[in-house]
Amino acid sequence: MTISHPETVTRRPAVPPAVPAPSRGADVHPVLLRASAPPAALDLLRHAQTTLVQARHYDDPLQRYATAHLAALRTTAAVLAVRGRPEKNPRRRHAIRSAWDLLPEVAPELSEWAIYFAAGARARAAAEAGIRSAASARDADDLIRNAALYLRIVQRLLALYPEQPLPLEGATDSGA
Repeated sequence: MTISHPETVTRRPAVPPAVPAPSRGADVHPVLLRASAPPAALDLLRHAQTTLVQARHYDDPLQRYATAHLAALRTTAAVLAVRGRPEKNPRRRHAIRSAWDLLPEVAPELSEWAIYFAAGARARAAAEAGIRSAASARDADDLIRNAALYLRIVQRLLALYPEQPLPLEGATDSGA
């Protein structure tokens, strides 16, 4: 049996699957954005900014160091407010863990910052206790600068921007 009128076969042009264009920061871990940020996270970021401003205005290096570390802790609390998940294992939930221990679990891209600030936690406690050897003026300046940088990174990572971002430099309002 022969077919006298074969059906014409039309080929569909090969269309490559839609591939999203590489965007800025494509090599970074993807960030799941929420429709709206928890108000607590925005409030914590505002408090972190205010705390950094206070740290810059103190004269005592111990007070500056402790206050800058507190700003970093508030910034980390904002990350935990956005990305944190309750512990599923009820036994583990009872263990007290520091924010620096939790941060790498919820935001692996901030692991190095967690290590950096965790290393300064004892110095912060010593500074709060008034131990003069806990932090020098240089240590305080470095921590203020790094806490401001960390705050900016977290703001970009979470796409949360309080009204007025802080400058990264240690500039004062002296007008000079």
